[in-house]
Amino acid sequence: MNRHRPNPNASSCVTMIVDRDGRRRVVIDSVRPQVDEGRFAIKRSLGETVAVRADVFADGHDRIRVELLYRGPGQESWTVQPMTHRVNDEWVAGFAVTQLGDYLYTVRGWVDPFATWQASLARRAETNQDVAVELRIGIEMLRAMAKRAGRSDAEAIKKQIRRLRSARQVCTAVRIALSDELTALVARYPDRSLASVYDKELAVIVDRPKAVFSAWYELFPRSFGRGGRHGTFRDCERLLPEIAQMGFDVLYLPPIHPIGQTHRKGRNNATTCTSADPGCPWAIGSAEGGHTAVAGELGTLSSFRRLVEKAGEHGLEIAMDLAFQCSPDHPYVQSHPEWFRRRPDGTVQFAENPPKRYEDIIPLDFETPHWRTLWEELRDVVLFWIDQGVRIFRADNPHTKPFGFWQWLIDEVRRRHPDVLFLAEAFTRPKVMQRLAKVGFNQSYTYFAWRNTKWELEHYIRELTQTEVAEYMRPNFWPNTPDILPQYLQYGGRAAFIIRLVLAATLSSSYGIYGPAFELCVTEAIEGAEEYLDSEKYEIRRWDWNREGNIREVVARLNRIRRANPSLQQFRNIRLYEVRNENLLCYGKTGDEAGDVTVVIVNLDPHHTQSGRVQLPLDTLGLDPHQSYLMDDALTGNTYVWQGPSNHIELDPDVMPACILHLRRALRREIDVEPSV
Repeated sequence: MNRHRPNPNASSCVTMIVDRDGRRRVVIDSVRPQVDEGRFAIKRSLGETVAVRADVFADGHDRIRVELLYRGPGQESWTVQPMTHRVNDEWVAGFAVTQLGDYLYTVRGWVDPFATWQASLARRAETNQDVAVELRIGIEMLRAMAKRAGRSDAEAIKKQIRRLRSARQVCTAVRIALSDELTALVARYPDRSLASVYDKELAVIVDRPKAVFSAWYELFPRSFGRGGRHGTFRDCERLLPEIAQMGFDVLYLPPIHPIGQTHRKGRNNATTCTSADPGCPWAIGSAEGGHTAVAGELGTLSSFRRLVEKAGEHGLEIAMDLAFQCSPDHPYVQSHPEWFRRRPDGTVQFAENPPKRYEDIIPLDFETPHWRTLWEELRDVVLFWIDQGVRIFRADNPHTKPFGFWQWLIDEVRRRHPDVLFLAEAFTRPKVMQRLAKVGFNQSYTYFAWRNTKWELEHYIRELTQTEVAEYMRPNFWPNTPDILPQYLQYGGRAAFIIRLVLAATLSSSYGIYGPAFELCVTEAIEGAEEYLDSEKYEIRRWDWNREGNIREVVARLNRIRRANPSLQQFRNIRLYEVRNENLLCYGKTGDEAGDVTVVIVNLDPHHTQSGRVQLPLDTLGLDPHQSYLMDDALTGNTYVWQGPSNHIELDPDVMPACILHLRRALRREIDVEPSV
């Protein structure tokens, strides 16, 4: 099944007029959700519900019946779910996804002669019209149904026919004809011979829950060696308890492969290097091997597999970097020269993004006539690491490779391993980022790092959660990366790091940080740039996780809050609330269980105390406007007594620039009445 292609059997306007049975009167329009007229799948995770809406109607006033059809992985027949009429010809129904893989769904509708007859009979009886002929029409319809029914139900229908014919009074016959018993009996044997079926089978990609809820921690293993030496996978094992204690469940490692020597970069991206410079991990490939090899300084393939296993014991998964590019020393350059673009002087074209130059990296040529063997090799690279225990991949710069390649690769992998997840690291144009999500990436980097003001954040959140984008793009918010140290963090101090942490971890249900630079509040940047000075991409750094001013405890507390509150484990459930201060952002999330309400208020100004009045929609939160209620701040442990929709809040960034409030319970006033004497 190719879930992304239009249905080749869908009729065109011309052929519908010629071939379609003109007696099919029901029109099925605007089935939602769907992406690009059904060309791409929507996304859900295990246990979530697909809420389907459709506009379904027919000419005239006849009653219609509408059904939702869906089937899961490996199922050949449809599961049928009746749809309910809501308003303005809109019908609704839903189904839960309980298996990994691809689901399909569509909508079917038809004119229901029996329900139409019942409605007509009821109106005639109410206005005291003669219904003798109407009753005879109904009896004939029941006789036809009895022929379609099973033996026991056929006898039950014939019994109802006898009751109708023997009724001494018209009102008795009408009561029998309109009874719930007869209606339910008839509903089991609908005549769908003239049913209309929506012309598309829409797809749902179903992933494991980590596709929706995850906390990523990125580090460079080489920076954690003891005694000044190069770090190894065994050194990473030593860090696992610390990372797990901070509450992360994904440990993301930059490329772990051999690094090339040719044009190796020095400190701060210098074009010359010394023998002590380790090089950039994204310059993959040397005489040691390429994309299926491990850098000897880090360890062996066996020690990597051990790291994956040990990480699992601490509740962590290893996410691996997919950087489909090569150093000039990569074995591919010699074994597959046809996979690279050559310059007129015969040299291989290195990577460029003017004014940036990456002399130590050469891109693969996806326009080569040998593209098919290239695709298959890269797929086999992914399958190789899956065999080593990896189930999460972060694709480096996926927007520089063809969309068709990613669609094919992800389909190939998911067909074998539906639990594998792909994160698209693409900071590029919106349409390009969205296309990558549509072709199959389970999570996506976003513009969050550059959305700082209240207006920017609110506008972006509405785009991600209240438009079609929410059906296929799952945002993973990163306040920093090895490539990005935003100006907000450079000049905002410790409070700025806490602000961005709270926003990332509560606005989205998936977020990540590049550490230890983030929790140590590192602000040193290249002058005039949003890049780290002495970047770990080009050198080995020595980190003191316990240095003064770190926010490790805040990180750990925030991750505990996320795990304890299901409302924070979803992303499409966010609602923006009004607060009358442009430096205060307020939003809420509600979970599936009653009382699971989280309200987050963040002071976006890292330098000054800000205050304002928060406006909460008490009706949607199930609160009595005349009764007090408690709001517990999970970040500080404070409790506020609030009443009504409007309440005052004040946040000092030097104390805590945010609060995460949980609605606990209403307060009831008890009035003690003295007994009369």
